[in-house]
Amino acid sequence: MFIPVLLFIVGLVLLISGGDWFVDGATGIAHHFHIPELLIGATVVSIGTTLPEVMVSATSALSGHGEIAYGNAIGSIICNTALIAAITVAVRPGKVERDSLIPPVLFFIAAAAFYAFVAYSSGHFSRAAGIVLLILFLIYMVYTVLQMKNTPQTDAAAADTDESSGSIAKNILLLVLGAGLIAVGADLLVDNGTLIAQALGVPESVIALTFVALGTSLPELVTAVTSLAKGHGALSLGNVIGANLFNLVLVSGISVTLSPFDIPQGSMIAGHNASLVLDIPLMIFVMLFLTVPALIRGKLSRIQGIVLLIIYAAYCIFQFMM
Repeated sequence: MFIPVLLFIVGLVLLISGGDWFVDGATGIAHHFHIPELLIGATVVSIGTTLPEVMVSATSALSGHGEIAYGNAIGSIICNTALIAAITVAVRPGKVERDSLIPPVLFFIAAAAFYAFVAYSSGHFSRAAGIVLLILFLIYMVYTVLQMKNTPQTDAAAADTDESSGSIAKNILLLVLGAGLIAVGADLLVDNGTLIAQALGVPESVIALTFVALGTSLPELVTAVTSLAKGHGALSLGNVIGANLFNLVLVSGISVTLSPFDIPQGSMIAGHNASLVLDIPLMIFVMLFLTVPALIRGKLSRIQGIVLLIIYAAYCIFQFMM
């Protein structure tokens, strides 16, 4: 048991380091070519912090562990919202820009509606469903680029990024090394997460919904803590919402397209599949609980963060008591 746990931890460390290097390299390259900062944050950074989930879920699906691929995507959304965003809101509530929240929230609702329809109607995610999710991802990216291409950097900002972005060769190296570390880390995480689950007699879907989901959400957690320390809580909120959308349309889309799978049947609640009774409804609820009040009032309250943290703690406890 010691070796799988050690390798599981090593996998997490490689994922975090690789994600960090990938984001640094990609951001440096974007700065080198004077791509607007807003566009970098909305695309490169959000995709970069979601890469661990992409690699873990894709590797899991291809190796025949659809439970981990499925659970990691849903678990990461729940973790991002009810833990990471909740910490941000509980510590530093504040105003939000409703206009910037509307597109990702609407896209998330649309993707969640489609995801739930497939789950409840057939219980099987086919390759066609994965392709639809990937198309939603591409539509959102095109929309984001079109919305932000008219927001150019100022000359001063361009000068600053020239100085801070470093050489193009260094950034390409960071990009390649980061991607490599993410791939190796994902492989270690999946293989040893499965061994730990089997040794403990815990369903793979539970491990994916909790430990693996938390581990692959650490880049978002680092972003949240950094944003709080610098007094930019809104940045963390935006990154979490963007990452949640990417988890649903990119992570799930790639996994299902590579290897279609059925919804895990391991855990039951009152004779019904626990995923359909608890996981998917909770995923949608916590996102709506976080974003709808913000869209209506233009601000977040501390009580939202506290309630979400309580929900996440109860959810984790319930998962391991089932």
